[in-house]
Amino acid sequence: MDSSGLEAVFLANRDTLLRFIRSLGAGDAEDLLQELWVRIQTAPTGPIASPLSYLYRMANNLMLDRHRAVRQAERRDREWTEATGGPSLDRSEEPSAERVVIAREQAALAESALQSVGDRAARIFRRHRIDGVDQRVVAAEFGVSLSTVEGDLRKAYRAMIDAKRRYDEA
Repeated sequence: MDSSGLEAVFLANRDTLLRFIRSLGAGDAEDLLQELWVRIQTAPTGPIASPLSYLYRMANNLMLDRHRAVRQAERRDREWTEATGGPSLDRSEEPSAERVVIAREQAALAESALQSVGDRAARIFRRHRIDGVDQRVVAAEFGVSLSTVEGDLRKAYRAMIDAKRRYDEA
């Protein structure tokens, strides 16, 4: 099965996959489903004997990756706090000037990337990712279909990924 066939299976089973991801305990199930969609579109695939099972496995693996990342971050933060003796009163909690400059550069690059996808896609991205509004609610607010919201989010995600890649290469 080629990539377009896998995409068709994904689209035909989107709601089922979303329920599966929610059953795994994902509070951000829509985001995880969007990440699954992006991976399907960007990963080269060959013939797949059981595409729906393959998609379930991919979704499960994404959940495992997220769980591991959270656990590792918590452990790293705990170990760092223990190693440094906890927060110090002689050190500022404010970011350094260098970090502020870097953050501003990254924010400007992200803003530029969002503007490149068009006003509606940028507004939909902000509404969903920054405000945390469910995709279906965003679709209703903008008076567009859910697939339009998903398409605009894909454009915005691609633009952000490309911007990050360019920033990392610079």
